Amino acid sequence: MFSTVSFTIEKHFCGDVLVDVSVFTEAQKCIMGAFETDQQTIRKKICCKDEVNVIQGQDNLRLTSFEDFNFQQQLFIASFTYTFISVSQGLAEHVIPHKNYSPPHLVADIQVLDQVFII
Repeated sequence: MFSTVSFTIEKHFCGDVLVDVSVFTEAQKCIMGAFETDQQTIRKKICCKDEVNVIQGQDNLRLTSFEDFNFQQQLFIASFTYTFISVSQGLAEHVIPHKNYSPPHLVADIQVLDQVFII
């Protein structure tokens, strides 16, 4: 899957110093780069530069169908699918025997009456 993904790496340099590196988005410009774009008519030499590296993914994919596999591969895929589906099916609902019973009504707190405390 990763061989088919294309992405870009954008780097922004101010002079020889690397200011920002970003993947998938535009790199942040430094303050000098923003100043130079405003004052571009005054200056002819710009010290900031952008470098963009494009990494291309694979374009040609080989699509196969179930009939392209030999009999042993088809048998393995079918048995694996059947086993995976049968194992991952939900179990029977867990029965809680005391679900409908309420706890007994406490008349008094025994620990306080007996003055027994865990310290």
